[in-house]
Amino acid sequence: MSTYGFGSDGVPANDDDAGPAFADGVVAAAGIAVYGAGSTEAAEIRSSLVGADVPAKLVAKDATLWGPDAEAEAKIRLGWVDTFRQSRELLVRLAELRTELADLDHVVLAGMGGSSLAPEVITRTLGVELTVLDTTDPGQIRAALADRLERTLLVVSSKSGGTVETDSHRRAYWQAFLDAGMSESEAARHFVVVTDPGSPLETTGNELGAQVFLADSEVGGRYSALTAFGVVPSALAGVDVAELLDQAEDLLPALSEESGNPGLALGAALGAAVAGGRDKVALISDGTGIVGLGDWAEQLIAESTGKDGKGILPVVIETPDSPGAHGRDVLTVTVGGAQPPHGVPGGGVRPDVAVNGPLGGQFLVWEFATAIAGRAIGIDPFNQPNVTESKNNTTRILAEGLPAETPSFTEGAIEVYGGSGDSLAAVLGALVDGIDPHGYLAVLAFLDRLTDARAEQARALLATAAGRPVTFGWGPRYLHSTGQYHKGGPQVGSFLQVTGAVVDDLAVPGKPYSFAELQAAQAAGDRKAMIDRGRPVVRLHLTDRATGVDELLRALSGLPARQDRD
Repeated sequence: MSTYGFGSDGVPANDDDAGPAFADGVVAAAGIAVYGAGSTEAAEIRSSLVGADVPAKLVAKDATLWGPDAEAEAKIRLGWVDTFRQSRELLVRLAELRTELADLDHVVLAGMGGSSLAPEVITRTLGVELTVLDTTDPGQIRAALADRLERTLLVVSSKSGGTVETDSHRRAYWQAFLDAGMSESEAARHFVVVTDPGSPLETTGNELGAQVFLADSEVGGRYSALTAFGVVPSALAGVDVAELLDQAEDLLPALSEESGNPGLALGAALGAAVAGGRDKVALISDGTGIVGLGDWAEQLIAESTGKDGKGILPVVIETPDSPGAHGRDVLTVTVGGAQPPHGVPGGGVRPDVAVNGPLGGQFLVWEFATAIAGRAIGIDPFNQPNVTESKNNTTRILAEGLPAETPSFTEGAIEVYGGSGDSLAAVLGALVDGIDPHGYLAVLAFLDRLTDARAEQARALLATAAGRPVTFGWGPRYLHSTGQYHKGGPQVGSFLQVTGAVVDDLAVPGKPYSFAELQAAQAAGDRKAMIDRGRPVVRLHLTDRATGVDELLRALSGLPARQDRD
């Protein structure tokens, strides 16, 4: 492979062996560089968008860009374009609060989806500790409650104010503080609330006597990285968030331009890929300093585009050399920080598109590009019409009880429900063989993403076996991310759900159910949504989690590898 050189202006030097992906150079502004977005198809879409003055209209928050059916929603969802300016108003108060609460140096964020994904990327990238609680698994919640409780500052973050997981976390921590001997006023000192104005959580926070921060109500959760939802927990954990806001501010002027606009280039590349039949995007960190951005972009892309039977399926790939990075219907995209001199975009994998630059700019460029791609695909990038389906199923199951189910068979520590075959290997093989030729397989694990972390290895093993895109989601976290795409996007998914036995349950204070019951209801509710659509669903229940994960990975390792299938 040749070295892809850079000139003094940061633009790649000519290299006849650079390959088709980067032959068209780079579109860059404010430190954000998009490589490989110069295909003929992308250029045509970009020209069409420029002809309609879309970049300038989007920066001006024109709600008509996605058609009359989307206009009402867009009118109240375009604050993200410049919301980082409003976020600056929080910085003095946050600095004062961090000083006031200096003894509470263990920051825990209770939030789901857009309320937690950006702070997790920010703190991981900048090497700052933040415990993110976005689960209903009782083991993971117990471990969080037992960790430095007396020094814990809990940030309760929910746009709607009614997110069941976050409300349950709030209740569990409040009870834990009281059980530790704190008075109600002492316990309230450990709470910070982030929510939209007028939400039930604003009322609850004020009643508790907690610190309450109100976010920009004209920003949807998945676009909220640079609002209070991203800024408050990150700043309280110790991040200099002003730098992130500066990076977004620097980029904004370029986003209204017809040329030199990385957001336009990336959005057109995504739209062109879908038009050309490449409706999956592999997201890979290139190792140049930004950690976990794919998990955040996964929600942004999946919830924004996965509807009306259309969409882009984001597939988060662990490392540049992990399986599943390429495919005939996959756009391979790497993300990272600044490229070193003579660096090759991609970090070891040959991407179709590479996006490099500072994190604050990354957030804004991906938001802009996703909105642009929505226009190109022909959907409303701001609604999420199918998100409530699994929530409603969960509520009904909590009220009526779990459905009666009998395993097809039990093998070792794994109960198998559904599928075809009389052994674990046979069922897994049949599931892989049955993937739609244009489809994907989603692994959905309702487990503890810390102590059961090895389950995530299933994605790479299945990608090798299937020769098709394979995603991995921790439940219920994925319900606030790819869950919309599973239900509203192209109906070509196959699903492997993994649940696990609970040894030590935990009550949800003030509710008639426990965390284990809530977790089981969420899994069953989403399973029903997929089955009702006629999609292939196999559920594996681990009667012993550690042993069951071992047995699952061993069975997956034995599956024959398949090439990308036509």
